[in-house]
Amino acid sequence: MEQNLILKQTQTLSPQQRQSVEILQMSSLELTDYLQELALENPVLEITAGPGEDPAPAQSSLAQRLEWLTQQDGQNRAYASAARERLDDPLERVGDGGGLEETLERHLLWQLSGQDLPDGPLAAAQFLCLCLDRDGYLRDPLDQLAQAAHMPMDDMEAGLAQLQALDPAGVGAKDLAQCLALQLQRQGADPLALSVVQSQLHHLARGQYGAIAKALNASQEQVREACTRIRALDPRPGAQFAARERPAYLVPDLEIHMEQGQPVAVLSAARVPSLQLSGYYQSLLAETEDQEVKDYLDQKVKQAQWAVRAVEQRQSTLLRCAQYIAARQQAFFTGMGSLAPLKLSDMAQALDLHESTVSRAIREKYIQCSRGLLPLRRFVTVSGGRTQDLLRRFLEEEDKAHPLSDQQLCLMLEEAGCPTARRTVAKYREELGIPSSTARKQA
Repeated sequence: MEQNLILKQTQTLSPQQRQSVEILQMSSLELTDYLQELALENPVLEITAGPGEDPAPAQSSLAQRLEWLTQQDGQNRAYASAARERLDDPLERVGDGGGLEETLERHLLWQLSGQDLPDGPLAAAQFLCLCLDRDGYLRDPLDQLAQAAHMPMDDMEAGLAQLQALDPAGVGAKDLAQCLALQLQRQGADPLALSVVQSQLHHLARGQYGAIAKALNASQEQVREACTRIRALDPRPGAQFAARERPAYLVPDLEIHMEQGQPVAVLSAARVPSLQLSGYYQSLLAETEDQEVKDYLDQKVKQAQWAVRAVEQRQSTLLRCAQYIAARQQAFFTGMGSLAPLKLSDMAQALDLHESTVSRAIREKYIQCSRGLLPLRRFVTVSGGRTQDLLRRFLEEEDKAHPLSDQQLCLMLEEAGCPTARRTVAKYREELGIPSSTARKQA
């Protein structure tokens, strides 16, 4: 076999460079969460609250730092133990997002705890509570669950019957038809409504009352009454216990101030936590004679320094991009005109940055101006061209009470000599940070 030696040069990013890239493209909220997690893991890095902020988050790493100190100094062990007991006490977490909110599983298990059942069916019912999906359905076949739990099928069937008798009605059903049937049976419904959910749901979904009446030998009036009762049922009985999603908040990273009639971009105050290195741990690094402690602290100091530099670089790059946008879009910010075409490549060349760096810098960043809170992406055309420029102009000039649909935009582009597919129009519109026509409509 012939062997050849080939020299090949490749470029890879160091962990610190990857960290800088990740921090650059983070939104303010993402960066705040990231820095708080990093401060929990690195005792050298301290987060200081900005003006008007609650200083409590800067102290969130106290328990973790005390834990580390306990390993180095026995006199702190008693304090750390007390802190751990408070963190481990479930009552300390009530009402503080500590995971004690009511869930479907807890609600069902609590009901089972008051039932006088044989051990086998009770254990099966408790197991099945943990197999429900977020809507309260038991999607997996019962025989497979019995095999997985190593429980007799008789106990599983008895446990399922007990589960389906619990509140909320309809929980433990295998599908929608059974879910609605369980609720109707709990209400003592008439046989017609029960027959509709068991065999005519496909007609009910289409509002085909005549077909239902014919299939069940009933009048259309009777069918309508039964369907009205069915529509009042809950098709997702477990959803009321699902964890509530926190609303997504948009915060400005930058602001536009008017100085002598000209728009000037500035960083928003206190949007990103301020970072500093702990003076205590830096002194400890210089004074300790324990080599293990010295190596550990040296590594953490370097990690903290890199994080501080990366955040500073992010802020500097973001501000440069915003200042360039403010200079190029003066007519828009002063209310004297619409947005001017601005290519990402031109912006990168003017700032002496790589195009990907600019793209990451403006990702999910928002600027507050007299026209509202706007994404930086709205001011930049990702790929230049007459099509994007026309689309931007059409959207700027549209009637806000009757906004243009993507299909209408397709026709307008075609008339202007730029035929474009509807999905491409939607893509360009999203790149501009402009929502759908339904969301843009104003009364």
